[in-house]
Amino acid sequence: MLDGEVIVIGGGYGGIRLAKQLDEYARVTLVDRKEVFFHRIAALRAGVQEEWTTTPFIPYDRLLRNGRVMVGKAVTIDTGERYVKLATGERLPYDVVVIATGADYPEPARFLGTTTEEAAKTFTAHQESIASAEHVLVVGGGPGGVELAAEIRLARPATRVTLAHAGSALLSSTGSKWAGRRARAWLESHDVEVRLDSFISPGATFGTYRDGRGHLVEADLSFWATGTTPNTLWLRLAGHGDWLNAAGHVKVDRMLRVDGRLDVFAVGDVNDVTELKISPAAIAQADIAAHNIRAYLGSSGKHRKEPRFYRPVQRTPLIVPFGPADGLTLIPVPGGETAVLGGRTSTLAKARTLMTPYVRKQLGYPAQTP
Repeated sequence: MLDGEVIVIGGGYGGIRLAKQLDEYARVTLVDRKEVFFHRIAALRAGVQEEWTTTPFIPYDRLLRNGRVMVGKAVTIDTGERYVKLATGERLPYDVVVIATGADYPEPARFLGTTTEEAAKTFTAHQESIASAEHVLVVGGGPGGVELAAEIRLARPATRVTLAHAGSALLSSTGSKWAGRRARAWLESHDVEVRLDSFISPGATFGTYRDGRGHLVEADLSFWATGTTPNTLWLRLAGHGDWLNAAGHVKVDRMLRVDGRLDVFAVGDVNDVTELKISPAAIAQADIAAHNIRAYLGSSGKHRKEPRFYRPVQRTPLIVPFGPADGLTLIPVPGGETAVLGGRTSTLAKARTLMTPYVRKQLGYPAQTP
């Protein structure tokens, strides 16, 4: 017998993990505005290489055995009457609701539209723009910017590529100077111009940009890999602005509950847990939230009734691909240091497949890549 109605809003890495974990114990409804799962880790390559165009799109139809997946947009959560209202006006009653709407990423790592066809057209347009560009400017020297610059360089060897970063070292968010030096060396050895201490803003005319010193940069195409924005505007518009912190993240307690409520949870990029916002963290949060939801619902079977606290992962492995056959891997080691591993490890762990086989398996599909 299934215990209670659980509505999961958002079908990203955390959302699908949590829905799958609860599928045997509750009546789960996963709501997402997209008709397919978007494997964002593969999105940068899909925006550059034609053969990867549809790789990030994996159907939801094999995810749940008992629950259901609905295509829709949540517009409000009524905590009094306990229902989620969709843009269509439909109301979904809940015993527990989970906010897993993730964050909005800059293009090309963005799913535009609601269907595979609409999103694929966007990726194809990026590929064509890059193919016709003489000079591509990538702004932002974090993991995303470095990965994108490498993908563009390998796909278009004749195209001029510039990576501009406001900081004094690439990958500065990782805390490893060696990783930043390694990334810069790879990019420059592949004729990517790296501009550090270079805060970029749009210039006065189309295709022009200026750095913090006023120097003019001309490029006929630009990508801004300068961070993400939590997808929580809908909550503010619905009158739940008090659930959000100044940066727009949903405030949660140690059990990943929202605003001290027993029946509202938030997992993944959307919440204010202080840790690196990457898919392994979202998955770890989903596991803890699933346990605590089962405890709240009083699920039967072998299950501890005590809730569990989520412990943020302050130091986690991070892989930055340089195309499909190179990259670097950062591994935390005792004593607060970080080991930086090279191309072979990075290729086997992520760079070649971008974790596509693993994610496809989570959604019930055969492991395959282009």
